[in-house]
Formats: sequence, C-alpha cells, structure tokens
Amino acid sequence: MKDLKYLAALTLPISAIIGLYFMGIWSFLTPVYAFVLIPIMELILPQDATNYNPEEIVGRSHQKLFDWLLYLNIPIVFGVLLFSLIHLESNTLSLIEFLGACISVGIVLGTNGINVAHELGHRQNMKERLMAKLLLLPSLYMHFYIEHNFGHHANAATPEDPATAKYNQTVYSFWMSSVFRQYPNAWRLQLKLLKADRQAFFSYRNDMLWYFVFEMAYLIVIFMVFGSVGLVFAIGAGIIGFLLLETVNYIEHYGLMRKKMASGRYERVKEIHSWNSNHIIGRIVLYELTRHSDHHYKSSKKYQLLDCHDASPQMPYGYPTSMVLAFLPPVWFHIMNKRIPEEMKPF
Repeated sequence: MKDLKYLAALTLPISAIIGLYFMGIWSFLTPVYAFVLIPIMELILPQDATNYNPEEIVGRSHQKLFDWLLYLNIPIVFGVLLFSLIHLESNTLSLIEFLGACISVGIVLGTNGINVAHELGHRQNMKERLMAKLLLLPSLYMHFYIEHNFGHHANAATPEDPATAKYNQTVYSFWMSSVFRQYPNAWRLQLKLLKADRQAFFSYRNDMLWYFVFEMAYLIVIFMVFGSVGLVFAIGAGIIGFLLLETVNYIEHYGLMRKKMASGRYERVKEIHSWNSNHIIGRIVLYELTRHSDHHYKSSKKYQLLDCHDASPQMPYGYPTSMVLAFLPPVWFHIMNKRIPEEMKPF
C-alpha cells in the first residue's frame, strides 16, 4: 500500500478540476496548492535519504504498479484539458478567472504531463516512448524528447547545454536562453540522426517534422472546436507548462559545471553534477524527479529505484520550494551560491 503514495501526484489535477468547477478565487487553487501549501508541507515533513536494498530493488523493478501510475496521467491530463476547454466555452469567465484557470491547467501540463513524459521518454519500450510524446503535445514541447535524450544528457553541466543554468543567471534569463536554444538544438540533433541513418529531410524518420505537424494539427483542432478563446487558452496553458519545466531545469543543475579535460572533452557526468533533494512531498508529487543526480548517473533507471548519493550536492529545500525561491533571484543567489563547489564557479 505504501507504493500508492505516488497517487499524491494526482492532487494537482484534482485541485485544477476543483478550481475550474467553482471558479472565482478558486481558479487559483492549483498555483496556491503547488507553490504555497506544498512548500509549507515540505518544511514541516522530514527528509528521507533511505535507499533500497538489493532485494527491494529487484521487487520494485518488476512491479507494474509503478508503470500504471504513470500511464494513468494520460487520460487525466487530457481530461483536465478537455474539461477546461468545455467549461470555458460554456461559461463567461472574467479575465482573472481565465488567467487562474490557464495557470492551473498549465501546471498540470507541466507536472503530470511533461514530468511524466520525461520519465517515459527514457524507457526502451516503444509504446512508452509514444506515450511520452503524447504527453508533451499539449505543452507544444515535443522537441524536448530529442533535445533532452540526445542533447541534455550528453551536455548537462556544460556551457553547451541550454538546460544548464549558469552561476548568477536568473530564472527569467534562463527561460529565454533555454527555450530559444533548445528548439534549434533539437533540429540540429535530428538532422545528425537523419544523416547517420542516410535519410532525407522529408522522411518518415524526421520526428521533428512530425512534431511540428502534430502540434499545428492540435492547435487547429482546438481553434475549430473551441474558437479563438479556446486557442488562446490552450497556447497559454502550454506556455505555462513548458515554463514550469524550464524552472525545474533551472534548479536541477544551477551553477554546477563539469571540468574540461586537456583533450577538449568534458569529464563524464557524475553524481556531483545535479542537485538532489530528499524532501518527501517533492519526491512523491514529481515521481522522484528530485533524485536527479542518480537519474543522470544512470538515466535508464526507473523512478521508483532512484538512489540518494552522499556525493551529490543537496538542496536545502525540496524542488517545489526551490522553484518558488528561484522566482526571487536575490533570495535564490543568497541561499544557493554558497553551496556551489568553489572549483565549479566561473572565477
């Protein structure tokens, strides 16, 4: 029964549905829950740095429950999106209600959508990879699959990686640099893959081309069924979703850099190149994303098996709380800069 704790991740879409149903000030229930109530719970509840023993690892690695907890997010994410669009079409919302609903649905797209897609995108099973791409669709961020798997995991904690935040870089600056560097990076990676497979640009193997077609088709369908207001809502929620992802990217590797060797290559990715957090609530609602150091150490490892390494730099707060702090750059720098190893700082 204790493994059902990951159902707590569904409290975010539940809060979004409640907010959409009651509207008014309730439309902001999800951001308040995600960025006020969860951080408070993180501060109250203890951390848990326990790792699983070999017997537990074998057992957990074969339990399909953990996979189905991820799959469940697909109908939930699209259900919340459809419910919000129907509700929007059936009711006259004030600008404040529209904004609250857009942010709430965007948070669901970022956490239960992109975050779950990130986990499934590392799987070897083709069906799970297709699920990952489907979950990236509403956030208009399908290129993340290519850039993250073939770019970020190779270049993490280096200046070449758009998803690694530099020392003293604000989250707002990072949003711009990461978003606008990742897309062309994904195209460059795609073209390299096509060249390696001796495929032409207009090939069924050109995933980036398919992503563009699917995302445009998605927006066209939204416009045809729900009109211009629905289109604006869908685009707005998608932007919130991928900005939430980029905020997580920001805190995951902030200021941590790999050494460049005499050969011109970087040292391999180690446990010291990602921030780890053992705060219980953040671990559960983000499907262990907060044990990011171990994820980079062995990306094929499923979320229910991730370990805490003593060598990994530890965040003083959980990921949800750290995201709130990142929105306040002076506070973030004051807390985090002194925790970055001196040899990794740019001076």
